[in-house]
Amino acid sequence: MLSSAFRAPAKDIELTSPPPDSVSALAFSPTADILAVASWDNNVRLYDVNSQGQSQGKAMYSHQAPILDLAWSKDGQFLFSAGCDNTAQMYNIQTQQAQQVAQHDAPIKCIEYAEVPGSGPVLITAGWDKKLKYWDLRSPNPIATLDLSDRAYSMDVAQSLLVVATGDRQIHVVNLSSPTTIFKSIESPLKWQTRVVKCFPTGDAYAIGSVEGRVAIQYPGGDEKKNYSFKCHRYDIPTGTMPGTPSVSGSQHVFAINTITFHKTQYTFCTGGSDGSLTFWDGVARTKLKTFSCKDLSNGDTDARPPQFGTPIVATSFNHTHEIIAYAFSYDWSKGHGGVPPAGSNITKVMLHPVKPEEVNKKPPKR
Repeated sequence: MLSSAFRAPAKDIELTSPPPDSVSALAFSPTADILAVASWDNNVRLYDVNSQGQSQGKAMYSHQAPILDLAWSKDGQFLFSAGCDNTAQMYNIQTQQAQQVAQHDAPIKCIEYAEVPGSGPVLITAGWDKKLKYWDLRSPNPIATLDLSDRAYSMDVAQSLLVVATGDRQIHVVNLSSPTTIFKSIESPLKWQTRVVKCFPTGDAYAIGSVEGRVAIQYPGGDEKKNYSFKCHRYDIPTGTMPGTPSVSGSQHVFAINTITFHKTQYTFCTGGSDGSLTFWDGVARTKLKTFSCKDLSNGDTDARPPQFGTPIVATSFNHTHEIIAYAFSYDWSKGHGGVPPAGSNITKVMLHPVKPEEVNKKPPKR
């Protein structure tokens, strides 16, 4: 358990020596307070994070191109990374050595390490070559390959549920008890591009986040009545409040949902958006638990006129005790080249937030 000293700071604590370029993924070790940070600067950095939230660099290794995703082995001994050099690497925490363990014909966008019934632990990769591959780490060739409908954009696994979101707004569901066939493919219930998909830790549902400030909850087992979606990371624009506001009432600033992270024991989740805010939700009770606005995070002020939206939140990760959530501020390319920060300025920060129970604990069932 973390000591109460972690709760002392009035605001969230900044990670020391963050990457000089945008963060693509954050992943805490499942067994220790080691935070892995993947970046577009081709490097994976590992940090020790102590009970007071103080951090120090622990190790670093590189790909030949930007890194897009991270995954840990269950025992915390190995870290896997996937990148634009079309490879996945496995980093040994003890020996501090990395080796290539997977290959695609295009950048690998997604990586997971999961138990497949009958096969044991398997590395799963999905790429922009429209392929999903399963790897036994003792063999240089994939043990199976699935064809996807388009480029993989996001992937997650929980229990025997594997979900892959592709560039054509398809959501592909695989039951790992039968890993070489796609159990179900649906068109996303959200109208615009999928940014992130995450499985409930219970393995019976998943959440989808899109660029239109909306999250959908889907139960693939067939209980359609439980499916729903909701709007978030949106802001009303009152008419006449400042020059240039729309004359039509009901207009909104709409932001992408870049990241969704689940609490592994409460089954609640956190969303991070391009607006630069964080919100915690109870997806079962369909309730908002806590919002940290841009202003709360010292990252802009949406009440100002014109509103000042902060640096986008691009990645989030709970530590293994769920007493810290790390979140990364980085440019997310939502405004294309026009939004690139000036040369020499690094807006990337990784922050450590001490989690309070009321922010993440699920709502008690109604009597």
